[in-house]
Amino acid sequence: MVKLGVYMTPLGHEDDSNDKELEGDNKCDNGECFDNIAKENGSVATGELTGKEEAPLEKTKSKRVATLDAFRGLTIVMMILVDHAGIAYPALDHAAWEGCMLADFVMPFFLFIVGVAIALALKKVRKIKDAIYKITLRTLKLLFWGIVLQGGYSHALADNINLAYGVDMKLIRWCGILQRIALVYFVVALIETLTTKRRPLVLSPGHLSIFTAYRWQWIGGFIAFSFYMITTYSLYVPDWSFINHKEGKAYTVKCGMRGHLGPACNAVGYVDREILGINHLYKSPAWQHLKACTLSSPRSGPFREDAPGWCHANFEPEGLLSSIPAILSGTIGIHYGHVLMHFKGHSQRLKQWVSMAIGLLVLAFLLHFSHAIPINKQLYTISYVCLTAGAAGVVFSGFYILIDVWGLRTPFLFLEWIGMNSMLIFVLGAQGILAAFINGWYYNKPDKTLVTWIQTHIFIDAWHSRNLGTLLYVIFAEITFYGVLAGILHKLGMYWKL
Repeated sequence: MVKLGVYMTPLGHEDDSNDKELEGDNKCDNGECFDNIAKENGSVATGELTGKEEAPLEKTKSKRVATLDAFRGLTIVMMILVDHAGIAYPALDHAAWEGCMLADFVMPFFLFIVGVAIALALKKVRKIKDAIYKITLRTLKLLFWGIVLQGGYSHALADNINLAYGVDMKLIRWCGILQRIALVYFVVALIETLTTKRRPLVLSPGHLSIFTAYRWQWIGGFIAFSFYMITTYSLYVPDWSFINHKEGKAYTVKCGMRGHLGPACNAVGYVDREILGINHLYKSPAWQHLKACTLSSPRSGPFREDAPGWCHANFEPEGLLSSIPAILSGTIGIHYGHVLMHFKGHSQRLKQWVSMAIGLLVLAFLLHFSHAIPINKQLYTISYVCLTAGAAGVVFSGFYILIDVWGLRTPFLFLEWIGMNSMLIFVLGAQGILAAFINGWYYNKPDKTLVTWIQTHIFIDAWHSRNLGTLLYVIFAEITFYGVLAGILHKLGMYWKL
């Protein structure tokens, strides 16, 4: 196998099979690896209970966790779909403010996967200092790549005419997808590492024993939740002003309140503006699709003449305060990994997973429809955490049934391949780096490229619909291409490993 660095993709996959201090990886085929994990924990526990020292299990060659790879691949596919076809069908795009569309599930799915992967990779930690060093190094790598990919340096794909690149440091975006993943990974993995000696070798009887056994992970999640809730509802948000550099116009937004969850005066935006600066926030927030901002709602369009000032402002959907409750998404994910480690039978695992998923979904709907705490991705509210984590639990359980219980692996192979090379497909596909590179080779005019020719002549013109043609292009050209590419790289044993 070709190794391009240590295998930890920032999108939730870890494999430290060569690291002595991080013994254990997330490899297996069908139910075998899951069974081996449970048997290994059981063997150690048996030796401790009988007073006899069990011989360490030999490390046998194993295969990857097909369920986790397929789920990771599905999330990458969702990201490509919503990013490139959301402009055609708003239901695929982010909700403008409250509510939840398909795009709003992508980020928490990644964080859920990160949690599951951490539980498998850190099931044994021999040298805590070395583990902390590796966790810190990987976090810094994620932060670096996040700024490079989403900081605004390369915008050739969005600007085919000028093929421009480079970013004004006064306007660079500091936050983003990988940066949020880095924070959640660092916190959840650090707690898992530092509490390794407090882990039980065998669970006590009872449905809740898995929660009490890993109480420190839940305490960390509760602290994050409490900090977010207290800050969101108690922080005073004063009036604020800004200059829209594109328009060259100044705006003032009247606030002077606490606990507001609307676009203008929420604590999440206030914290980002004060710490990061409004010029360093995301310049095309989803709230610009609101009816208050544009007559083209729910699509993007020119601002209304009477649009309030905040419609013209930047807002960071992956900001500082809103990343705190995102830790809970990783905490729930690591719980699913713990269940996978400690329970051997399919029914036992599914009972734990599905019951928690249903509970989270019920709580999310109660909070949202009672108007207590609305589902809001931009603010990463607790109802949003529950909805997306519950949905992730349902999808993960569904893949587990299909792939590991029923053995229907073949239909999902392309998702596995993409999941195995998630970082590469994320960069090339979801971030549009490959398309931007191809667009750099044009004929006569910068807008006459291979990508635009295929999209226009094979899909849009053939179906006499720009919206449908765009959707079909993304599915049958982009996603299919990256699935084939990932499959070829898998056969060659080539992976981009961070």
